[in-house]
Amino acid sequence: MALLAAVSAVILTSLAAASSPPAPSTSAPSSPLALMVEIDGAIGPATERAVQEGLAEAAVRRAEIVILRLNTPGGLASSMRAISSAIVASPVPVVGYVAPPGAHAASAGTYILYATHIAAMAPGTNLGAATPVELGAPIPGLPGGGEGGEPSKGPAPNAGGDAMTAKAINDAVALIRSLAELRGRNADWGEKAVREAASLSANAALEARVIDLIARDVPDLTGRIDGRKVELADGSQRTLATRGIAVETFDPGWLIGLLSVITDPNIAVLLMLAGVYGLLFEFMSPGLVAPGVVGTICLLLGFYALNLLPIDYAGLALMLLGLTFLAVEAFNPTVVLGLGGLAAFLLGSAMLLRAEQPGFTLSRTVIGGVAILVVGLSLLTARALWRIRRHPARVGGEAMRGATAEVIDWRGDEGHVFTQGECWQARGAEGCLPGEAVEVAAIDDLTLTVRRPPAKRAEPDGERP
Repeated sequence: MALLAAVSAVILTSLAAASSPPAPSTSAPSSPLALMVEIDGAIGPATERAVQEGLAEAAVRRAEIVILRLNTPGGLASSMRAISSAIVASPVPVVGYVAPPGAHAASAGTYILYATHIAAMAPGTNLGAATPVELGAPIPGLPGGGEGGEPSKGPAPNAGGDAMTAKAINDAVALIRSLAELRGRNADWGEKAVREAASLSANAALEARVIDLIARDVPDLTGRIDGRKVELADGSQRTLATRGIAVETFDPGWLIGLLSVITDPNIAVLLMLAGVYGLLFEFMSPGLVAPGVVGTICLLLGFYALNLLPIDYAGLALMLLGLTFLAVEAFNPTVVLGLGGLAAFLLGSAMLLRAEQPGFTLSRTVIGGVAILVVGLSLLTARALWRIRRHPARVGGEAMRGATAEVIDWRGDEGHVFTQGECWQARGAEGCLPGEAVEVAAIDDLTLTVRRPPAKRAEPDGERP
């Protein structure tokens, strides 16, 4: 148990350390530096922490700029807002760059690009489709955001329909207009991207003043932004000196890589399942240790991942209840518990996530496979228990019933018999002869109750030899 507690503490401490940015330093870099942070794929808790740590490292190393390279279909609104807030407050200018050719900054990526000090795109890229699925409160401190912000223009979609959808749309419009006003970009098109899911190519985005420039690659980007002035969070202005600057890619480390894997809802569900069954096997066979250790670690990682995702705790409770019912069904088959457990598990899986975002959806294939696996394990366990119940006992008093014994001596209704390599005290209602084979009918403490085999008892007394 001590080893298990130590391992769990190390894992949780390491994961918590991933969210702690490095401490500021006063040392100056030896040469100008551009730190590139990549957002490749769905935006979630791991992306949020990678960007925050990249911005913190850029501040520590006094980098000239941070290049935020985007290629994302979108992601969680909470992570998008945290990234946007970090960019707005960054003491180092952030250059958003949608690249390479063929990349896109859709949905949450559009908001992040609007938040950057300079927005650029590579040829053959696009952005937009920023209609929200789930958004929270506006980022404070932005023009048009918070309580003092201007109300969004135009009627909300589905007016007179879903009030929550209208609130989310209006809030998203206020956010993107706030970012556009802060950076001097096209706020009207930003609102259109939210309300109508509009998208633009790189050239169209430049003509519409959604971005500041188009660059073929990173060297072209650093050359084109050289000499530009940007305004930082403290109100000061900085003139960029980026021509020929050294570009270094930020390495988020293995902890953020692990976080990126486990915050996939499908992986989180599988970790929960492995944790539950690991503990179940440990309880079934105490002393194995390994199933308990692995199960506890998987369960803790699963809970940690789900805690970072926008989950419905009623769905999680239904999933755990379903697994519990199926585990009980394996030991005490009733059919009702098995069907109820399967129904609870499937309903909980459908309800688990509060928002369906790119890269953060539960796969029906995974849920179906898990359901089949759980039911299969329950059926196999139930079959094994049924076979054990039908099989005669091999040890203990039950194993003595029906065994053949040889009479050693007998007087009246008691004597001694030899069976299974041992001499036993015995008694019986019928007189027995030494050397006769008898059958054990019962055992009481250390005394056997014996009787003649059924075939001999059926013979008439006159026919006995």
